[in-house]
Amino acid sequence: MLSTTALVIFVRNPILGQVKTRLAKDIGDKLALAIYLQLLQHTLKITRGLSFRKFVFYADEVSDYDLWSVPGYTKRKQNGVDLGERMLNSFKELFDQGFTRIIIIGSDCLQLKTETLEEAVAVLESNSAVIGPARDGGYYLLGLTELYPDLFINKPWSTDQVFAKTIEDFIDLGISYAFLEELSDIDDITDLEENGISI
Repeated sequence: MLSTTALVIFVRNPILGQVKTRLAKDIGDKLALAIYLQLLQHTLKITRGLSFRKFVFYADEVSDYDLWSVPGYTKRKQNGVDLGERMLNSFKELFDQGFTRIIIIGSDCLQLKTETLEEAVAVLESNSAVIGPARDGGYYLLGLTELYPDLFINKPWSTDQVFAKTIEDFIDLGISYAFLEELSDIDDITDLEENGISI
């Protein structure tokens, strides 16, 4: 199972003024960048011990030398005009390579644990999809056993409707799915407090 399982990690290049922009409005660009770097470190920590294949998809340019320059991670560039198209293309690329279980996460969730990722893979043994709801109405994880393009089209990305619209698609398309626990992404200053981060 694990040899045909892939984890996709979507990351932004950690550039001052270009990450955590909503958060930066409250705390400034430098602190927002520092927190994003902390999130990247956390994401590396919880994924490093996983035995399945891991792919880091960069939003802008692939970095030759960064924290992902360690064994076990393959680097790729995101392709697409919006988040949905970028996710769709990454799923398609890896399904085309022969993977049968693909999970995608971002790099915004300090509450995400290794065990949650392992649970997501296990859930896909008996379901076609798995989803991790975020408290802001989006999702922090999506896992699939085959490609369903409709999940990535005509979605109000970065709104509180994304999770609900995705569940509607699961139902309309007859996709068997399971939930993971609800977690909080870090997008604004209230999320910092909820995650116990003081500035």
